[in-house]
Amino acid sequence: MKRSILPSEVAWTAIRAQGAGGQNVNKVSSAIHLRFDIAASSLPDPVKARLVACGDQRVTPAGVVIIKAQRYRTQERNLADAMSRLQELVDAAAHVPRVRRPTRPTKGSQRRRVDDKVKRGRIKAARGRPVD
Repeated sequence: MKRSILPSEVAWTAIRAQGAGGQNVNKVSSAIHLRFDIAASSLPDPVKARLVACGDQRVTPAGVVIIKAQRYRTQERNLADAMSRLQELVDAAAHVPRVRRPTRPTKGSQRRRVDDKVKRGRIKAARGRPVD
């Protein structure tokens, strides 16, 4: 179930990227710092809850997703990269996990297990010293 994120719900700022970059590195702000407030978004409530509870380090305890994109040299490509990473995070939260139903071992498997334990116990008991 694909939930698209509205651009109006996302706040981003251009920052200077880290790492080597030559003469231009101190002049150009090509990295993107993207912020997405989960509570204020138009996502359905179950998706919001799963997004907050996902345990991802990009989600703050206040419920804000922070993504830093500095893979590319242009601001536009970094913004597109940050938006696609946010979309992947939301898509993963939109997936409803299947409910696990606990299973029980069959009677036959329980019987085989106990029989094997008894057999192994007899083998070990026979290893002792013979009784006079």
